[in-house]
Amino acid sequence: MRFVARQSELRELGALSAAAADGRGGAMLVLGEAGIGKSTLVEAAVESLDGWRVLRASGVEFESELPYAALHHLCAPVLEYRRELPAPQRLALETVFGLGAGAAPNPMLVGLAVLSLLGAAAQDLAVCCVLDDAQWSDKASRQALAFVARRIGADRVVLVFAARGVASVPEFDRLPQLVVAGLAASEALDLLRLSASTLPSHDGPVLERIVAEADGNPLALVEFARNADALGLPNVATGGVQGALEAQFTRRIQRMPARARSVMVLAAAEPLGDLMLLRRAMTVLGLDAADLTGAEEEGLVLAGPPLHFRHPLARSAAYRSADARTRRQVHAALAEATSADTDADRRTWHRASAAAVPDESTAAELARSAVRAHERGGFAAAAAFLERSAQLTPDASRRAGRLLSAARARLKSGSPEAARELVNQARLGSPGTADGAELRLLDAMIDYHVARSIPATLALADAAEELEPDQARETYLEAFASLMFSIDEPGRLRRLALRIQGRVPRRCPPRAVDLLLDALLAQNLLPVDEAAPAMRRAVEAFQHQARVPDASPWWMERACVLSADLCDEVAMEQLTDRQVELARAQGAYAILPHALRFQAAARIMVGRFDDAAASIIEARAVDEAAGTTNLLGSDLTLAAWRGDTERFREVREVLRHWAGVEYTAVFYAKGVLCNGLGGYQEALDALLVARDRQQQGSYVVSAFHGELVEAAVRARRPEEGRLSAAWLEDLARVNPTSWAVGAHLLARALLEPGLGAHELYVGAIDRFAQTRLRGHYARARLLYGEWLRSVGRRAEARVELRAAHELLKTVGARAFADRAVRELAAIGEHPGVDETDPLNALTERELLVARRVASGAGTKEVAALLFVSPRTVDAHLRSIYRKLGISSRRQLREFQL
Repeated sequence: MRFVARQSELRELGALSAAAADGRGGAMLVLGEAGIGKSTLVEAAVESLDGWRVLRASGVEFESELPYAALHHLCAPVLEYRRELPAPQRLALETVFGLGAGAAPNPMLVGLAVLSLLGAAAQDLAVCCVLDDAQWSDKASRQALAFVARRIGADRVVLVFAARGVASVPEFDRLPQLVVAGLAASEALDLLRLSASTLPSHDGPVLERIVAEADGNPLALVEFARNADALGLPNVATGGVQGALEAQFTRRIQRMPARARSVMVLAAAEPLGDLMLLRRAMTVLGLDAADLTGAEEEGLVLAGPPLHFRHPLARSAAYRSADARTRRQVHAALAEATSADTDADRRTWHRASAAAVPDESTAAELARSAVRAHERGGFAAAAAFLERSAQLTPDASRRAGRLLSAARARLKSGSPEAARELVNQARLGSPGTADGAELRLLDAMIDYHVARSIPATLALADAAEELEPDQARETYLEAFASLMFSIDEPGRLRRLALRIQGRVPRRCPPRAVDLLLDALLAQNLLPVDEAAPAMRRAVEAFQHQARVPDASPWWMERACVLSADLCDEVAMEQLTDRQVELARAQGAYAILPHALRFQAAARIMVGRFDDAAASIIEARAVDEAAGTTNLLGSDLTLAAWRGDTERFREVREVLRHWAGVEYTAVFYAKGVLCNGLGGYQEALDALLVARDRQQQGSYVVSAFHGELVEAAVRARRPEEGRLSAAWLEDLARVNPTSWAVGAHLLARALLEPGLGAHELYVGAIDRFAQTRLRGHYARARLLYGEWLRSVGRRAEARVELRAAHELLKTVGARAFADRAVRELAAIGEHPGVDETDPLNALTERELLVARRVASGAGTKEVAALLFVSPRTVDAHLRSIYRKLGISSRRQLREFQL
């Protein structure tokens, strides 16, 4: 087929490659119906690339369930560059490609590894990656390549994906799209004239009929013209152009000799085009090289190597034109010809396709393939193996169990509705007692993952009642922790806590997660002085667990929340920092952004606002890379402490849009913001809502009690603060950390009407000085300075207010620092205005890069942190140097980052 028209499309692809050659990589999704000329267009664009490395792969309809198959084909020519990758990325690639053993890597880690691999290869030659028939590639490959396409940045890399419709490749739906339309009538006639030497001649009316029936489809034009004499003119009225093309291919195949037809079916069932494998399978079927030659002479296959069909529709026609018996025969031959040592999963899949009746031996092999797929992170493939295994399982009870295992794998792959269908199939079978409990649990888990609603959460708790104790406690913990942040119905969380407490037997010895569940139940059911010991045991258990080198990072953030409620900032920072460290090291990207935001919350509490901002920026980078969203509570709290009203309103609106209601934590953050701005009545109103919701069972960090006392006293409604002050006293009595005692003394000082407040303020400041809580320490001195001014001790007030102002300014609590300025102005002192900070010129991403590089991190380390390529980090650094007027990493370290 000669290339005609498409000049504008060629220019668009040319502009993409030109930008990549200049270090601005990109991607394009080329869309169009079968035969429209996508492959020809892409091939013409690729042929114009001089001095590029071109990597190619094609999706194959019968290979779409094998995890990372298309990605492996695409990356195989550059796999030697994996030696340049960081160890976790190299291990991830080797694991999913079957080149080494390892735990199933997170898909984001695989995507980052491919990004780094292509970036390394592009250091030598610009790289063009082409994935044709992307709709038939496996989901895992598409996910990894979509990740790369979104993050390619400053690398000399182009990715071009060709597919029949965007709905068939949802992973690529955010990429720039190039739609290939049909040829105009004049262009269609030009194509036929250019192809005249290889086509029969036809008179005018026949050509007009061919042009009309082909509807601008180049493949249809040529095929209809080639076969008009032998097969007659096509009729596309019923099946459309694609149906007519496939029907024509089918008729051509059916005219071939029987042995050549058998070769066509065999080749269609073998996705790799491996000629050596095909020849071994041909021998099994009693076929020989002459039969392959006959298939080639028909013009539908090219023997390569590798062997490939002229068009995917020809492959489909060859396979679908065969009867079931013939298909089973060719799959049996391919299974016999495939090595069990080097390609066990394809061999098993062929064996399964050859099976006519249930067969436990083959079903068991499929189940083992599912385990291997799961270990490589191919959850969709694991589900496919298990589904086929269930179909071939003779025993009804075992069949139900395998269907449920397939459902769990589908759920992990992000396909809850497919999982639901498998659960329904299992329900129609004969599930045993254990499978019945698993069935109900999966029902609840699917609803929970789809809706995250109150009913779904309660159903998850219902399902836990039938599980063995350890699994039940973990399921109860998931449900209870989810419901903690709800504001659905007063008393609901307490009722659930009572129910869980009465249903789950105590474990001896208890695990850290068991102690965590006990602590959360106690916190909800008991007064703080009675709940504190259980809370302390849980925190200490997680601190101990965190010291293990390969500890699990799951649930550490809940222990961090408990440590904040216990006013233990040391445990709080240790646990959040360790969770982030473990999540990064283990590639646990499902929880990393969550862990980073809890780390940010802990850093806010101790007055490390810039460090908290860095954690939030990194969390956003993970979210962007994964295409997910995450809660913004730490973003809101940071804006509140900084007194950033614009950012506070922005985040609050986003949260309200997501939930349709105000999260309880919003009211704590609003209390902080308004206390800083001096809007004490507004602060009190918000904090009273937070306290009411906490009493109803919803969770809000216990630091709001101190904020509430301050707001109540300043709003001249001290009686509203006495309940919170009593809570702080109860906590300090049984859990006398410096933070807890300092908060208690400060609350008493605020509520003390006479001169006795002096000793209380001094005691609170002394206690806060023994902690890491720079913001709280500075605010205690601010409150003391305000009190000193109010009782006429102006000289002493000046000392405290100056110190508070400097500390708050250093921390970054601008609203509270401004409050100190107003107090100083009232006694005749006016602090100087700060000069503009040159770091304000940096974007959030540039600031994070600058901070990491200044701390000694290398380019590759920062690239892995931000899920970008090293060249993108270098581009950020060039921008940072320009904005700061410097030229080296050494100079960057001189800034106060």
